[in-house]
Amino acid sequence: MPTIHVTGREGEEKAITVDNGISVMEAIRDNGFDELLALCGGCCSCATCHIHVDESWKAKLPEMSEDEDDLLESSDHRDEFSRLSCQIEMSDDLDGLKVKVADED
Repeated sequence: MPTIHVTGREGEEKAITVDNGISVMEAIRDNGFDELLALCGGCCSCATCHIHVDESWKAKLPEMSEDEDDLLESSDHRDEFSRLSCQIEMSDDLDGLKVKVADED
């Protein structure tokens, strides 16, 4: 079971162990990070699950879809490490992934 290292908006850090096949959004939301709203429930239509991926992990993630890119365009907090956590599926290859919950727009 892979582990995700999550930093919340206030700087609190937590390592969470998750099942393969769930999204990073589900993992964060279900493990006590209430600031990750995830209003659309993971169907890539709202951008309220915006995270920043640690630089060392960026190249290891799947390519961003056009829909994800379009949604992130609306964020004032987007940077080169921005992703929607609902679009990243956990696997053993992502064991140790480091992310930070993005500031709310």
